[in-house]
Amino acid sequence: MKIKRWKMGELKPYLAMLVVQLIYSGLTLLSKAVFNRGMNTFVFIFYRQLIGAIILVPLAFILEKKRVVSVPLSFSTLCKIFVSSFFGVTLTLNMQAIALVYTSATLTAAIVNSLPASTFFFAVLLRMEKVNIRTKCGVTKIASVVVCLVGVATLAFYKGPQLRIAQYYNHKSPHHEDDFSSSKRWVLGSLVLFISVIIWSLWLVIQAQILKSYPAKLKFTSLQCLSSSIQSFCIAIAFERDIEQWKLGWDMKLLAVVYCGTLVTGIIYYLQAWAIQKRGPVFTAMWNPLSFLIATTGSIFLLGEPLLLGRSDLQCFRYYYFFFLNGKYFF
Repeated sequence: MKIKRWKMGELKPYLAMLVVQLIYSGLTLLSKAVFNRGMNTFVFIFYRQLIGAIILVPLAFILEKKRVVSVPLSFSTLCKIFVSSFFGVTLTLNMQAIALVYTSATLTAAIVNSLPASTFFFAVLLRMEKVNIRTKCGVTKIASVVVCLVGVATLAFYKGPQLRIAQYYNHKSPHHEDDFSSSKRWVLGSLVLFISVIIWSLWLVIQAQILKSYPAKLKFTSLQCLSSSIQSFCIAIAFERDIEQWKLGWDMKLLAVVYCGTLVTGIIYYLQAWAIQKRGPVFTAMWNPLSFLIATTGSIFLLGEPLLLGRSDLQCFRYYYFFFLNGKYFF
């Protein structure tokens, strides 16, 4: 039996996506914490995108100034980036933030893990991936997608027995308990979250297409952040006119905004675009289940959320099922 020897260049996409998932987990936990404290979701998204744009735009033009781009930035490409930013970044982030208020950090991380299945579906639909239903491999791929979708529906409608391990976090919003007791808000949050994942997966696939015509990854990412910050401001100012909601102090709200703006918006988008160009959108999406394990642990011990046993078992099953049936994207 031959043992594959990994070169550093081959390991880079794996290390990049590991970092991405670690940062994403921190995003989910910090976002839930500040939303529990009453921070407006639209204002939060605007601030994080603005900080990301402030960091990325100068870096992009400094670091890629001397690099030769095969195709210059055309008006058509700029329009594609702006539109894809609205659906894949601005709309998705705002929907996920609203869903996070309605549900929990654990559920958010769990439903986001349907991203590999939906990304694979769109990749097949756009002929970026091939599936032969007459082969065993093709059937198992389709089965894995079905399992993921059924799992999402179960996560939305079935909570399972609760196991409260820790109760350290006490800064909950006045409606926090209602969020758990109201099944309508829970189902609505799950539905909004699932729709955002579908849009997100389509965005990943479209990114791969745009990067083929405009391979300047850092400039591409900075333009997305800049576009999203403008779009997010328009949405935030339309829904929130209270000046007090726009103020930031030296507290967790500022920490969350800076963390998300620098690490999530500033670094993750670039690493994600780089990994998509190297290994494709399906490879990138398949790393998302890792954030579920980290976010679940953090939500239990840091936010004091209960562990829903049925959901945890189901999510682990979905994760390993999709991972092993689609191992070719990893190795």
